[in-house]
Amino acid sequence: MSDWQQTTLGDLQTRVHRKVAVPPQGSRASMSDWRQVSLAEVVTRVTTKNVDGTNQNVLTVSAEHGLISQESFFTKKVASKDTSGYYIVGPGQFVYNKSTSKSAAYGTVARNLSNAPGIVSPLYLVFEAKDGAALPEYLELALNSNQFFGSLAGMLREGARSHGLLNVRLKEFYAATVTLPPASVQERIVKVIGALDAQITALDAEAEALDEVYRGFLLSLGARYGEVKISEVVSRAFAGGTPSRSNSQFYGGDIPWLKSGEVENDSIVTASEFITEAGLQGSSAKMVPPGATVVAMYGQGDTKGRAGFVDAPISTNQAVLALVPDESLVLPRFLLHAVRSKTDDLRHRAVGSSQPNLSKGLVVTQTIPMPDSLADQKQALAAIDSVRANQAATRAEADRLREARPTLLSSLLDRTIDIESTELEV
Repeated sequence: MSDWQQTTLGDLQTRVHRKVAVPPQGSRASMSDWRQVSLAEVVTRVTTKNVDGTNQNVLTVSAEHGLISQESFFTKKVASKDTSGYYIVGPGQFVYNKSTSKSAAYGTVARNLSNAPGIVSPLYLVFEAKDGAALPEYLELALNSNQFFGSLAGMLREGARSHGLLNVRLKEFYAATVTLPPASVQERIVKVIGALDAQITALDAEAEALDEVYRGFLLSLGARYGEVKISEVVSRAFAGGTPSRSNSQFYGGDIPWLKSGEVENDSIVTASEFITEAGLQGSSAKMVPPGATVVAMYGQGDTKGRAGFVDAPISTNQAVLALVPDESLVLPRFLLHAVRSKTDDLRHRAVGSSQPNLSKGLVVTQTIPMPDSLADQKQALAAIDSVRANQAATRAEADRLREARPTLLSSLLDRTIDIESTELEV
């Protein structure tokens, strides 16, 4: 694990400020060197179209991934057959996607970081930095900041938001203002955010590596131990149900109601939807006790076959099978990992033509690896849970840094963090 654990914005500010250097007299940029300029002052719109249709490198803008191949993002081609009206995006040029999302309330600006030109839908805006106006790397950060989007929001007329797509006029977009510090400060901001992004990437890679270690542990269970049917080591196995949607008295209570898409979690304590005691009593929904393993029996994509562990009382719908362990035969958390070691086998056993599903009978007759003694289970469980705990901590740290990134960038742009008089230690 890295030494970036439990990071807060204050920690990030401390890392930026840790070494304070006294700059030579007159070297520090003055307040007047920082400007708020309209986007039109630093960029030029690009309207070159794919008139001959020869460029088939269709790109899309993602808030998470930037400017990427459309086929990679959607796993299929969704562009029009006729791409002659698409804009060509050269290396280093920018694209603004007006589509909104939870993480991008005013859309996303991305830059073509490849050496090859691509094409984008005419719904996007394409532009490039004017020579010497701003560092492209800095401009990409500034145009995805709260400051820029706040300025853009102030430009929009009422009713500009519609069906997840901002109806931004050209005049409004290019009139929005961007913070423009001196070039040396732009470079320092790029370095700070770049270091933060590199740390997030490293943590993501570490979490993925730990996931592979975990999968290796699961495979080793089958190689080391004999197998038993799930029904041989559980005291109860039952699915839940769905209270009638027509009865408003059944929903909005304080009983969490778990659905199959929410199953894959090592510590399930709540759900996205809640039912009332009347809803529980008036349906086949059932309460699952802490210590049970739950299995998704059907759902979209790879949902079926997923397993999770219940840490607090919870109810479930009919797509979730609860497995209550016989604790004289199996440790509760070992049952979770043993079932997960057979996820692929469970999915292959699903039946049905249009959407194959599992059933209680198919799940409880599945064989799982099982050491002869609880002591052997405890030993294996200690190693597995250690890996999972490290993986969870690594992912949580990456998430904390992602959450802190926008505020850190804003603090650099509004000079809450005085980056000019520090030696960087990010």
